[in-house]
Amino acid sequence: MSDLIAQLRNLHPKLVSRAVEQLAHGELLRESLEAELGRFYERLTDAVESGSPEWLNSLIEAWVAARPASANNEQQTFLPLLHTLRRCAWEILSDHLPPAEALRGINVLERFWAEASLGLVRLETEARIREIETELGLARVELERLDKSKSDFIALAAHELKTPLTLIEGYTQLLAAELPGDHALRQRVQVLLGGLGNGTRRLRQIIDDMIDVSLIDNNLLALHYSPVNLSELMEHLRAEVEATMRQRRLSLNVEAAEPGLTTCVDVNRLRQVLIHILENAIKFTPDGGSITVHSRRLPGFVEIAVADTGIGIAPENQQRIFEKFASLGDVSLHSSGKTKFKGGGPGLGLPIARGIVVAHGGTLWVESPGYDEVACPGTTVHIMLPLLSEPPEVKEPELLTWAKNPKPWRTLSFDIE
Repeated sequence: MSDLIAQLRNLHPKLVSRAVEQLAHGELLRESLEAELGRFYERLTDAVESGSPEWLNSLIEAWVAARPASANNEQQTFLPLLHTLRRCAWEILSDHLPPAEALRGINVLERFWAEASLGLVRLETEARIREIETELGLARVELERLDKSKSDFIALAAHELKTPLTLIEGYTQLLAAELPGDHALRQRVQVLLGGLGNGTRRLRQIIDDMIDVSLIDNNLLALHYSPVNLSELMEHLRAEVEATMRQRRLSLNVEAAEPGLTTCVDVNRLRQVLIHILENAIKFTPDGGSITVHSRRLPGFVEIAVADTGIGIAPENQQRIFEKFASLGDVSLHSSGKTKFKGGGPGLGLPIARGIVVAHGGTLWVESPGYDEVACPGTTVHIMLPLLSEPPEVKEPELLTWAKNPKPWRTLSFDIE
């Protein structure tokens, strides 16, 4: 071993020269690289003399620490450099030592090359993981910023649209009151005003949905609890969608809940949830299909399930449908419609429904075997709500509390001696 150490020290200038020739192109690069490669081969000799690879590991750690951050996600590694230095050592030992001594020297050095390679891979992997964690952190911050900007835009747009919409509704009513006495003309104008009224009502519903999304996103949704009999609520829902079901030749089966099954919820909000879910079921159930609504008591909860015989939802989309403005179809083929088969919409109904259920302390999810427009495997939407015998104490959002009972700014007083 002492002979090999002496040989490595004697061959040090040749090792550095050969490595510089292999790696450097240009005089400036040769000068800067020569000192670093000289340091490397000195550390290699020290490692062989001490029997410890730590001499090389400390230098490799410095290399990795000084490595610039990856650009365009390209993986940067010092392994090719290490392999080149290894090859240069083989060549120099083979050129300047007898074959037997060169082979023994190469065999001794292989342990240190292996240790250095493993240490380099470990250090570079750890460094890359840290870089990725940093990139993910920055991406998360940016996504949060974009999501907040989107929520702010939704809230602003919804409130800005309400004013002109109110004007349109008001002037429509004035026009209806000022219709001329001619009966035929009056009928024609009433048809036109009726279409205008339908359009404004649809637009108002979209704006109200946008406001609800903004309230949910900012945790400002206020709930007003009261007892509700689920059987009675289901019958009211049947009456609301009866005309649409008849138009689409769909059957609605409302399975009677347990007699007297009552819980405390925000009735208007729960009705809103069920209407959104029923409209969604109607949209994606072909003409002639059926929708079934049933509820049952569970320990501490009440479950409401809405099952349809529609085209179903692919497993990969069963969470995506709860994202705001989500659209599973081709946007270029979008066709608006509240109830027509596969009609499009703004994509707010299910996110609002889940937000309202979660605000009640419940959960909402979907089950479907998959998407198939021929076999129509269907979809079931499950709603789980706490079973409450009396309204809970609900703390209103702080902003709403302050708006109802505004407090003057606290003044500061100073004692002047």
